[in-house]
Order: sequence, then structure tokens, then C-alpha cells
Amino acid sequence: MSKQNQLADLHHSGKPYIIYKSQKGFNLYTNFSKKIILNNKNVKSFLSKKYKAKSKKTDLFIGFLGYEILNNLIKIKIPKQKNINFPKGIFYKPEKIIELSNKLEYQKKNSSKKSNFKININKNAYAKIFASFQKRIKRGETYQIKICTKYKTRSKINPLDFFCRLSKTNLAPEAFMIRDKNYSVISCSPENLITKKGFLITSKPIAGTVKKIRNMNKAKALNYFRKNLKETKEHNMIVDMERNDLSRICKVGSVKLLKTKVIEEYKDLFHYVSLIKGKLKKNINNIDIIKAMMPGGSVIGCPKINTLNLLNKQEKENRNIYTGSFGYIKFNGDMRFNIIIRSILNFKNISEISVASGVVVDSNAKHEFNENYIKAKALIDLFK
Repeated sequence: MSKQNQLADLHHSGKPYIIYKSQKGFNLYTNFSKKIILNNKNVKSFLSKKYKAKSKKTDLFIGFLGYEILNNLIKIKIPKQKNINFPKGIFYKPEKIIELSNKLEYQKKNSSKKSNFKININKNAYAKIFASFQKRIKRGETYQIKICTKYKTRSKINPLDFFCRLSKTNLAPEAFMIRDKNYSVISCSPENLITKKGFLITSKPIAGTVKKIRNMNKAKALNYFRKNLKETKEHNMIVDMERNDLSRICKVGSVKLLKTKVIEEYKDLFHYVSLIKGKLKKNINNIDIIKAMMPGGSVIGCPKINTLNLLNKQEKENRNIYTGSFGYIKFNGDMRFNIIIRSILNFKNISEISVASGVVVDSNAKHEFNENYIKAKALIDLFK
């Protein structure tokens, strides 16, 4: 049986599975022997527990940490918000990993789709929040802050169909999919937050987005970012913040820029990207790394703690998975985590897509509101 047929059979069986982008293609994780649902009480023990490695590919846990639980880990309180009671985090222990190619194929069967999305913040409401945050920036309470908007629709989707189509039209280096009995997540996340191998750690901050228009190529996009003061400021602040986050857990002098302000191309947009590396101090463990790096600064703002407090007071709905992190922790301590953006969470037959754009002192409300839609468009198009 071909690997693609194995994937289709697994999907039709109803068993849970995970697909995660790898360097060569995708990895399919299944036959889960453990499923750990995280909460604010057990997350520290889960992240601190050490397992004996047996030199198997399956010596790992794979899953996600939601936005709320990451705030809790760094002692940031979130006021009472509208909540769909989705788990704060889930990790799975796979007993089988299948390597798949970059070309995922799936013959859909009655994939139900609807496109009547409703946005939780309209233009006027967004403009008011935007103006309020700009005042706080001018008072020095924050330098940059990300306003989250959420698109929702009632729909029962076929996640594998969606993910296969998404991987063809908007393949991203941190793309992943989770299919479980009562929920699914589809993501074309471009942003790697943590890659740890031994004592080496890297992070790839993304800050800067421009819509792909006719005749726009990577060279023209780079020229646009270099001339755009707002985008340059935003990028520099986020890079500095993530360098600072890494410096808390890395040896003095080891945190360096490997790539500075390069362009990555996606279906509807171009991104401004850098790459940072560091060498971890001795006695730094997994929970130290996660608390230092999460939630990822590029989707929050700067400085992180002040900005998180401002965001949490303003937002009326729980972010759930959005701006949390998905990835794996190996038994030998190595890990890889992305930032969960460009994602669809389907739970209780409700699909939600959350996006955010940055506010700095010279931002424009209309531009940032429209940028949010550009980021959501590739996902909304799947419902057509």
C-alpha cells in the first residue's frame, strides 16, 4: 500500500493523527499511546518530566501549547473572556511515524464548506482599539502591539481535504495539521520560534507583510521594506526582543544574527524575515526555554510583558491556539516549535481563523485592518 493510501485509510478510520512539515516533505504521526490534555496545574510537571530515550524516532511528544497556558507559565493573568472551553494544550506520544512527500494527495468525499464568515471586530471597532493603543505607545507603555481579529463560520469540514489543498497553494515551512475525534487544526504557519539541537538554538522572527500585487517579486518586496520606515521599525523591534529572549537562556556573546531582513514569498504576500542563533547555558531545561521564548514576540509586540497585559485587558475572546506554539519535544531534550498563526481551529463545528497586525507610533489603522484580511485570505479561500 502506498503512503498516500495509508494516509487516506488512516483518515477514514477516524483515528487521530498529526501531519507536520519536514525538510524533505511531511511527517505523519499516529498510533498514539498517550494523549496528555494540559491545564494550568499539570503543564509544569509535563514540561519538566524527563523520559529515557531509546534511540527511536518515536521518542517524543508532539502537540501544542495554547496562548492562555503560555501566559500562565510566565505569571501573566488573563481576565475572564468569552471561552469555547477548548483545551489549553494537548500532547500526543506517537508510536508510528511515516515520511510523506511534499505532494499530499487526497480525494475528498462530500467536504462540507461554507463561506459566511463573521468578523469579531469591524473597521470602526478596530479603529477605536487602534487609537487607544497608539495613545499608549505615545505614553511609552509599549512600543508595538498586535491587534487580534477573529473570523468565524459554522461549518463541518474535512481537515485533510483542506490541508492538502492548502499545501498545494500556500505551502509554509511550519505547516501542520491535527485531526482528533472532536477537533481539527489546519495551519500554514511560516514562523519557527524554537529549533533546539543539543546546546544550539535558533529562532526565525517574521515582522513585515506586504500584499503580493501584479509584477511584485522578491527584489521589489525587499526594496519596499527597506524604504518603509514603519515596517523597518517593527522588524528591528521584534528582532531585538527575540535576541533579548534568547540572551536570557544563552551564553554571553553567543546570540548572533545568521540572516538579516530577507524575503520569504507566499501565495498572497511577502514577509520580512531574520534568523537568530545562540548557544544555551548549562543547566537550562525545556521549561526554561519555553518560558523565555513563548509567546513569540513577533505576534505579541514589544516589550513583551507590558504588551501582553495590555492585550489581555482589551481582548474579549480567548485566543485558544492562536499565537500559541505547536511542535515536538524529544526525549533527548531537542525540540522544535512554531508560532501558531495562519490557522483554522474547527471545534464543535465552528471554524475560527485568528490574525493580527502590528501597531507602532506611525501605523495606519485602515492599512493594518486590511493586512489582517490579507493574512486570513488563503484560509478563507478554502471554504469556497
